[in-house]
Amino acid sequence: MKYVVQEIKVKSVLNKQRHVDDWFLSGYSLNPYSGCSFNCVYCYTRGSKYGEHQVPGLAVKINGPQVLVKQLKNQARKKEYAFIALGSATDPYLPLEEDYKITHEFLRIILRFQFPVHILTRSSLILRDLDLLTKIGEKAIIPRELRDRVGKGVIISFSFSTMDPELARIFEPEAPEPDVRLETMKKCKEAGFRVGAVFMPLLPYLSDTPESLDYMIGRAKKQGADFVLAAGLTLFGEGPADCKTRYYETLEQHFPEKVEETRALFGNSFAPSRKYQRELYLRVKNLCKDHGIRNRVY
Repeated sequence: MKYVVQEIKVKSVLNKQRHVDDWFLSGYSLNPYSGCSFNCVYCYTRGSKYGEHQVPGLAVKINGPQVLVKQLKNQARKKEYAFIALGSATDPYLPLEEDYKITHEFLRIILRFQFPVHILTRSSLILRDLDLLTKIGEKAIIPRELRDRVGKGVIISFSFSTMDPELARIFEPEAPEPDVRLETMKKCKEAGFRVGAVFMPLLPYLSDTPESLDYMIGRAKKQGADFVLAAGLTLFGEGPADCKTRYYETLEQHFPEKVEETRALFGNSFAPSRKYQRELYLRVKNLCKDHGIRNRVY
């Protein structure tokens, strides 16, 4: 699929969170790009409040590095150091990063101001920046409460909704294949980084079964993952391009037998039932214990 790429100017790129995120340990979020070319059917930004300000297609925050310098300089002056979640809404290593290198410039600025970073990606392009990330990890000023728990100032997470190549081709058709992500994660681990597998979102009745999760957690562990994070699917919006609409259309086409029970699971909510979420959490927690891997970053 071809995407229209726009170069936009922004007034802010660094978002300060009200509280440190329990999942990713981040106090800030940062996205070099808006929109995504991986075309995942379930992408939560399509139809939710998180995508309200996205421009159609793909957008490059062309003045992002200059804006980030000002913002991080201000936060460093106030000594408000915290992990930056890089790629919380859009993968920071989309294919267009090869040409624009905005993520690379962001990392150079992060190094300059000595902030720790948690990178969320699916791409092997991150391997280009391992030398730079090594320097960030060594020089970052880590919040006192996390210093003894995370060690260095870089965490790298690779996201998966499934490790089944056929399911991946259906639900995330233009994202790097799961095996590519696993191999990239292994290389990052071998380079000395804390790495993890983020199973977000797991697909109800497709990739959330005990058998599927056992397989996924086992493979992640084998490839060097230090932790696994997992969460269920969310479905937003009623428009033709929103994730709720697209997800059910995809189910109708490929797994019509799963439509009724999936709709029953969600009811009138954007999230599955609390009972389901609790059962999923316990399932992942117990399987992580069986495989000897943490179900949190530290």
